[in-house]
Amino acid sequence: MYATRTLAAYVSDCAPEQLTESVKEKTLCCMLDLVTAAIAGYDTPSAVAVRRVAGHLFGAGPSPVWFSGQTLNSTGAAFCNAAAASALDLDDGHRAARGHPGAAIIPATLAIAGDITCSRDEIVLAIALGYEVGVRIAAAQNPNAIRSRQSGRWVGYGAAAAAGRLCGAMPARLSQALAIAGVLAPNQDANGSSGYSKLTGNDVKEGIPWSVATGMTALHLAECGFTGPEDILDHASHFDTSSIVGHLGKLGKIEGTYFKPYSCCRYIHPAIDAFSDLKTRHRVTHHEIAMIDVEIFAWALQLGNRVDPENLTDIQYSLPYCLAIAAIEGSQALAPISVNLLDRPDLADFARKIRLSVDGEIDRRFPAETLSRVTIVGQTGECFVSPVTTPRGDVGRPMHWADVREKFLVITAVAMSESQQRLLLEGFESFRDGDPGPLLAGLGRPLVSRLEPYR
Repeated sequence: MYATRTLAAYVSDCAPEQLTESVKEKTLCCMLDLVTAAIAGYDTPSAVAVRRVAGHLFGAGPSPVWFSGQTLNSTGAAFCNAAAASALDLDDGHRAARGHPGAAIIPATLAIAGDITCSRDEIVLAIALGYEVGVRIAAAQNPNAIRSRQSGRWVGYGAAAAAGRLCGAMPARLSQALAIAGVLAPNQDANGSSGYSKLTGNDVKEGIPWSVATGMTALHLAECGFTGPEDILDHASHFDTSSIVGHLGKLGKIEGTYFKPYSCCRYIHPAIDAFSDLKTRHRVTHHEIAMIDVEIFAWALQLGNRVDPENLTDIQYSLPYCLAIAAIEGSQALAPISVNLLDRPDLADFARKIRLSVDGEIDRRFPAETLSRVTIVGQTGECFVSPVTTPRGDVGRPMHWADVREKFLVITAVAMSESQQRLLLEGFESFRDGDPGPLLAGLGRPLVSRLEPYR
């Protein structure tokens, strides 16, 4: 049997009773974390551009374009919401997948939930199944054949699986949808740390929003009889098929999700945490630092790493500049980044003090772990060396509900009034108690800043 058919049957047959309490809790954390990222990214130029275009590309419908007061059909709404959620690199990730499942799967699922009547457990199950399918396929990619590691290559599978489950797609149609989604996904060959283009500071980034659109479009096409190559996952040259379909049953992949306290590439996070711990422990100011040595894995050196970023995306992919921000402004300035961090000679000068090198043991443990060791060299020659550091939010150093909630409160403080923050959190608590209505309604209300009264 083709792998797409095996996955489609699994997605269709999985019962809500298979949801464990830990999966439910992790899914709720993923949802709040993703909404936080979407609020932070709402006013970025890329998210604004997507909302302007979506109204022309997609039809009308009842699904909310989050925090805008506007609605579109489910594909258009998911496209917009995924764009906001992935704009600042603040969205969740998964080490096995080496990418970002939540920014695709959660907008796709909640967009369908805006179209139909469904229960809390049906929404949670659809999201968990989307992670299960997407992460399995991503982890099974053969890098010799699929050279781009960008999330857009595979998140469409997860979006199609989650949306298909929630809207009750039959297994035969869902299998075709997975096949179509795999073919139509953006190839991403040019972009990102694994692409051939060196201009990584652009809004295409990982291609997540368009992969959501192609994944959900694939589902609609399949329902209308359109077909794709169902053997797409069955070729050893491109995928380890046995790992995709093996041991299907337990919904466990979502529990491997990590969360990000800073709005920059995950490859940068271990160095930020190692540096910040050293800076605090030894009470070092940025004026006292002559140089910083960062030992890290080889893939981190393939980032743009510009010391003179031209835009927010450049910052997200520059380890030296992000460390400069942490040194001069504090790591809280990365939660999230903003335009006031651009055109800063002091940050650029400090970024030039940072030297990157590959450590063999750290590199060997990648991609299962993203680790770093940092050495601060003082102006008078003293050295402070960190241990090999795991970034905060990883499975080995997890962020739980209270941490994700605090991240929400801190990051959305400028964009939302306290009343709107409270109402949205109450919506999540209602969702936890079994009623999705208040949360879905809250996502549709326009943002109101702290400078405006909330009605």
